Amino acid sequence: MYYIEIRHEGLHKYREIKGSDKHVVEQKAFVQKKQWDDMWRKKQEIINKTELKQKASQQQAEKSSWADQQTLAAQEELANINNALAHTLNIDDKIDWESLKDYSNFDGPKPMKPKKSNPPIEPNEIDFLPKLSILDKVIPSMKQKKVDEKKKLFNEKTKEWKSLIEVIDKEHETKLNLYSSQLKEWEDNKKEFEINKDETNEAINFQKEQYYKGEKSAIEEYCDMVLSNSVYPDYFPQEFDIEYNETSKTLIVEYSLPDISDLPTLKEVKFLKSKDEYKETHITDPVKRKMYDKLLYDVTLRTNHELFEADIIDAIESIVFNGWVNPINKATGKNEEACILSIQTMKAEFLEINLEQVDSKACFKSLKGIGSSSLYSLTPIAPILKINREDSRFVSAINIADSMEDTTNLAAMDWQDFEHLIRELFEKEFNTTGGEVKITRASRDGGVDAIAFDPDPIRGGKIVIQAKRYTNVVGVSSVRDLYGTVLNEGATKGILVSTADYGPDAYNFAKDKPLTLLNGNNLLHLLHKHGHRAKIDLKEAKKILKENI
Repeated sequence: MYYIEIRHEGLHKYREIKGSDKHVVEQKAFVQKKQWDDMWRKKQEIINKTELKQKASQQQAEKSSWADQQTLAAQEELANINNALAHTLNIDDKIDWESLKDYSNFDGPKPMKPKKSNPPIEPNEIDFLPKLSILDKVIPSMKQKKVDEKKKLFNEKTKEWKSLIEVIDKEHETKLNLYSSQLKEWEDNKKEFEINKDETNEAINFQKEQYYKGEKSAIEEYCDMVLSNSVYPDYFPQEFDIEYNETSKTLIVEYSLPDISDLPTLKEVKFLKSKDEYKETHITDPVKRKMYDKLLYDVTLRTNHELFEADIIDAIESIVFNGWVNPINKATGKNEEACILSIQTMKAEFLEINLEQVDSKACFKSLKGIGSSSLYSLTPIAPILKINREDSRFVSAINIADSMEDTTNLAAMDWQDFEHLIRELFEKEFNTTGGEVKITRASRDGGVDAIAFDPDPIRGGKIVIQAKRYTNVVGVSSVRDLYGTVLNEGATKGILVSTADYGPDAYNFAKDKPLTLLNGNNLLHLLHKHGHRAKIDLKEAKKILKENI
C-alpha cells in the first residue's frame, strides 16, 4: 500500500492519498495538487482584483461600483451554496481514464554541441619577405640583416600562432567533454522521464483493468477519484473514507461535512456617499441555519448521484453515506467527531429520482435517512453501517476465553452451539440493565431462538432474537421472517444475528421497521465486550461444512 501526504498552505488543505500502486497514487496526487493550484490561482485573482479595485476606488462613483461588484460576488457565492446539488447534474461524473495518463513531452533543454572557435590565420612566410632598397642589394651584409630580422619575426609569429591553436584546441576539448557529460545526463533524464511516464500509463491501464474486473481496491480507488473530482468551495474539508463490500455490493462513505461557521454570510455591500464608507449586510442566523441544513442534504444526495452515475460496471447496488462533523464541545472546549446524518440508498431506486425537482430534505426523509430535524444542532446519531477502521470485517484468529478455543471459527460452529452462544451473550447484555432473557427451544427452522424482556419504559419491551450461522449473504427473506415473528409475538423489536453480512435488500427492508441487523463484525464486537475472543472466516467455514456433509 502506498500513500502520499499533500498540503496546500494557501487553502489550508491536507489530504492523504492511498492506493495499491505507486504511480496511480502519484498521478492522483498530481491531479489533486493541480486542482488546488487552480482554486488558489482563481482565489488570488479575485483578491488581486479586489485590491486593485480598492486602490482605484478613490472617487465615489468607483467606490459605488466596487460595492456593487462585491454584492454580485457575495450573491453568487450564496447561490453556489444553494445550488450545490444542481451543480453536479450537468456534469459527467464518470472517470476519464485517458485524462489520468501522462502525455507530456520531456521539456529538459537539450545541450548544444559547442562550435570550435575560428582559428587565427597562419603566418605566411611570403608576408615576411624584406623590402630591399638599391643599397641593400649592393651591400650584402645589409640585405642579410634585413632577411634575418624578417625571418626571426616570422618564426616568433608562427610560434605564437601554434600556441594559440593549442589553447583553442584544449578549450574546445574541454567544452566537448562538458557537452558529452551534459548530453549523457540529458539522455539519462529523458530516459528516466519516459520510463516513469510509461510506468504511470501502464499503472493507469492496470488500474482500469482491475476496476473493470470488479477488484475491491480498484473500485474503492475509482470512487475516491470520483469524489475528489467533485468541485466544492475551498472551505469544504472534502475529506472522506471509502470501503467497498464485494459480497453485498455496498459502498460505505464516511464524509466530513463543513462547519456552519465556515459558511459565507455576506449578502450585500453598499457605499454610503454621505459617510464615504462601506456598509455590509449579512444573512440572518435563521437563514444561515436553513441554508446549512439544505447544503448538507444537497451534499448527501449529490455524493450518491456522483457515485451511482460513475458506476459504469454496476459494482454498487447500495451506498451507505455517513456525514461527520468535528464541532467543539462547549462543555470541554475540545473537538469531538460526531455523525449527524446517515442514509442507505439503493441504486435502482435512487436513479429513478428527478434530482432537478426534489426538495433535498424531503427526498432524504423519503429515503429513510437518519438525522435530527435540525442538522445545524449537530445532534449525534448512530450510523446505519460504519466502516471498521481498525480491522477487516472478518478477522483472523484471536484469543478466546471459557469453553472456546483460540481457533474457534464461529461460522463453522455446530448450529445449536452457535444459537446457544448467542442466547448466552444476550443474557449478559440484558442482565446488566435489569432485563431478563428467556431461552426458547433450539430451532433450526428460523423460529424464535430467544426472547428478551427489557424493563426500560421508553426503549424496552419484548424483544425477539434470532441467530443465523451463515456463510453466505443473508437475504431479505430471513429479515421478512423475523419481522413476521415480531408481529406474531407482539414484540416491540426484533434482532437478527449472523456470522455473515446482509444484502442491500435486507438492509432496505429493515430500515423503516423495528429491526436490528447484526453482522459478523457486530458479533465479534459483542463477544469482546463480554470478555470473549473468536474469529469469523467464511472461506474456511465453507470448506469445513462441506467436508462434514
